[in-house]
Amino acid sequence: QMYLTDIATISANLAGIPGLSVPAGFDRDGMPIGLQILAPQLQESKLFNAAHKFERANDYYLQLAKI
Repeated sequence: QMYLTDIATISANLAGIPGLSVPAGFDRDGMPIGLQILAPQLQESKLFNAAHKFERANDYYLQLAKI
């Protein structure tokens, strides 16, 4: 069961590339959805810039899940 929660991040971890997840809205049931962003090795600044632009273009990071 724990492996299934990590399955989306394993490829980045094995490849040694940076990745992060940002809030990306909610599904039909109100459960939060995340957007995973990956970047080339040693390109964390590109990763943070992309995440920052996504957050500024949306307000998902301000919303709370209704669970």
